[in-house]
This record gives sequence, structure tokens and C-alpha cells, in this order.
Amino acid sequence: MERRLTLYILIGMILGVIVGYAVRVTVPADSEAFTYWLRSFTLLSTIFLNLIKLIVAPLILGTLIAGIAHMGDSAALGRIGTRAIAWFILASLISISLGLLLVNFFEPGAGLNLTVGAHSIAEVGEVKKLDLFEFIEHVFPKNIFQAMAENNVLQILVFSLFAGVGLTAIGEKGRPLVRGAEALAELMLQITGYVMRLAPIAVFGALAGVVAKYGLGILATYTELVTEFYLSLIVLWALLLGIGAIFLRRRIVQLIRYVREPLLIAFSTASSEAAMPKLFEQLDRFGVPRRISGFVLPLGYSFNLDGSMMYASFATIFIAQAYNIELSMTQQILILLTLMVSSKGIAAVPRASLVVITATLAMFDLPIEGVALIFAIDQFLDMGRTATNVVGNAVATSVITKWEGMLEEPEPAEAERPHAPAHTSHHGARGLELQEDMVTDKRTPPTDA
Repeated sequence: MERRLTLYILIGMILGVIVGYAVRVTVPADSEAFTYWLRSFTLLSTIFLNLIKLIVAPLILGTLIAGIAHMGDSAALGRIGTRAIAWFILASLISISLGLLLVNFFEPGAGLNLTVGAHSIAEVGEVKKLDLFEFIEHVFPKNIFQAMAENNVLQILVFSLFAGVGLTAIGEKGRPLVRGAEALAELMLQITGYVMRLAPIAVFGALAGVVAKYGLGILATYTELVTEFYLSLIVLWALLLGIGAIFLRRRIVQLIRYVREPLLIAFSTASSEAAMPKLFEQLDRFGVPRRISGFVLPLGYSFNLDGSMMYASFATIFIAQAYNIELSMTQQILILLTLMVSSKGIAAVPRASLVVITATLAMFDLPIEGVALIFAIDQFLDMGRTATNVVGNAVATSVITKWEGMLEEPEPAEAERPHAPAHTSHHGARGLELQEDMVTDKRTPPTDA
């Protein structure tokens, strides 16, 4: 299904360029017919964007509450979890800061001189610009239902943090609510799957509208954006692998060799989840015990999205540049912090970064319609950032295992280990069992398989 969707998106892109150009050269720009065509194209992408915004609040609420509740409260989980979160925060800061620096250096959106449509202002509403103190005050909700209704991502995250920790503290009494949060997350993932089936139509509408309005010259900007984004990802890979080499030393080269296959799966499908079973298997062979990877890797899938965070900062500032919106360094830092926090808890969602970017644009009074500009080529960008997420989580899991002194000798690449099937290490109830296994394993010395 994913490969067919990618094919349909490519077809939608090609048709969008052809139809958009045909409208531009055959319909007078000052005619009612031209306005009708533009509104028709915009309608297709606007419906999709509205549906994306629909899932923001419940998705973050469900996934983050369930993820925190599953962390457990044992000493072993606490220590490993603390180290994992510390690594994730460091990697997040590196990724998102690097994206911010490079997008300001390359300035891919400069010169587009796009104008904000009236409908975009109506969608966003009057969003008050915040200074640093107002921003901090604004983070903490006084009414979770109001925060949900307004899609206020940061306030939802704060509530989810308290709820997740509280459910962990009350233990068995909170299990029904944890299962409810998991069910909510699964429901939103299912809805997201349905929404993504409209992606080819949305891409067609987005590209057709952009080409009809601005001409084929916009395609040169897309080429520049993709090229500069991939150059930025190469820099990020070098940094992540370099930091990993400090801990793993020469074994970092082995790690790269072992994760090549899940990396290719992630790149070709643009889905981190598709690569997860193979990544478990290859980390087994690299020497990471399943009792470590079974906890750290799913946690990383929720909290360690290095490629997605670089993309979020890159795309947000690109949209501001495209609409000639000047952002001060303070505003950019606030956007950086917002993206860093709001990117947590939305793992496994196709095009999850679009959800984060949309919410952040609205919060900082930036044009939401700019997401349609990005979405037209999001498939190509998504492939690179998804592969980067896999690399980041492979390095993080291996480094934390080394930190714990539990990294074993690697097996030959063709060897097979008699481990449990990789899919059992997924999120949900099995995650709790893996955590309990890990606590048990801490009481007995590990043995080679």
C-alpha cells in the first residue's frame, strides 16, 4: 500500500505540474475562470490540511500519555530511561539547531515573494505574538478542553506529561486509562491512514495551484530546497555518527554496515515503522541485548526523531522566507523550542512532521497555506528524514547499551539469532512485558544466545 501510495503521489505531482501549467498559459490571469481554477486547486489541498489538523490534539494526547505510562518505575528502567532521554534531548538540540542554522545560511525560500491569502488569515485567526515570558506562561494550560479545542500543542503536551507520570504512579488502577490512551492513539493512526489516501489528490491540487499562480519557475525553488535539505542531512549524519564513534569507537563502522538494510527499507518506504522489525534483528546481531533495545528503541521512535526535527525547523523557516516574513532570533529560538517539544509523542504517523509544522505555524501567526507549498514535495523530503530517524535511533540504542556495559560481540552478518520475533517488540502491552523482562535480566548476569 505504501509503495502504491508513493507511486500515486508521483503521478499526482506530474499531473499537477501539467494541469497547472496548462491553466496558466490558456486562461487569462485576471479572469473569473482563472480564479475559479485556483480556488478549485486550493480546495483539494485545504481539505487535506484541515483533516491533518483534525488529528493533532487527540494523537499527541494518546501517544504521549501511553508512552510515558509504559516507561515503568523500576530502578533499571529509571536509569536507562534517564540516559536515553538525556541522549534524545542532546540529539534533538543538535538536529533542530543545525536545521535552523543551515536554512538561514542557504535561504531556500528567499526570492519567492509569496503573498498570504485572506482565507489563510481566517483559518489561523488572530494569534497574539508572545514575548519570552508570555511564551513560558502560555505553555501551562488552565483548561485541557480549551487547549484541545484550540489545538494548542504545548499545553496538551504538559497535560499529557502530568497524566502519564500520574498513571505510572497509581499503577494497576490506571491500567484502564492507559489502555484507553493506547486505543485513542491507535484510532488516530487509523484515521491518519485514511487521510493519507487523499495525499495524491492533495499533492495534485497543491502543485497545480502553485504552478498556475507562479509558473514553472517555482520548480527551480523546489529543486534547490531538496538539494539543500539533503546536504543538511549529510552534515547531521556526520555529527550523529561522530558522536556515536566517541562511545563505540571502531564499532561505529560495524553499526553502519549492520543497519544498511533497515536504512534502505526506511528510505524506500518513507516509514520508520516499516524498518523497525529489521532494525531490531540487526541490532541483535550487532550485540545489543533485546532487553535494552526492546525498551530504548520504541522510546526513541517517540522521542528521538532527528531527521524529522531538522526538517521541521528547515520547513518552518523556509515558509517564513517564502512569504517575506522577518523573524527575529528570539522568535526563531522560540519556534525551535516549540518544534523540539511538539515533535514528541507523534511517532509512527505518516507525514508526522506536517502535523507539527502546521500547529507551529498557527501558534506563531505564520501562513498555514505554506504547508501546501511544502507538501507538494514532501515525499522526497520524507524519505531522507525517515532514514535519518533510523540512523539516529540505531546510534542512540547502541551508545546506551555501551553505557550500561552490556554491548556484546557482534555476530556475522549472515548469522541468525534465536530471538523472539521482532514485531513483538512493538509499542503497547508487549512493551510492558519487555520492560519487566529487562528488570528480571538485571538480577541475573546476561548470557550469550
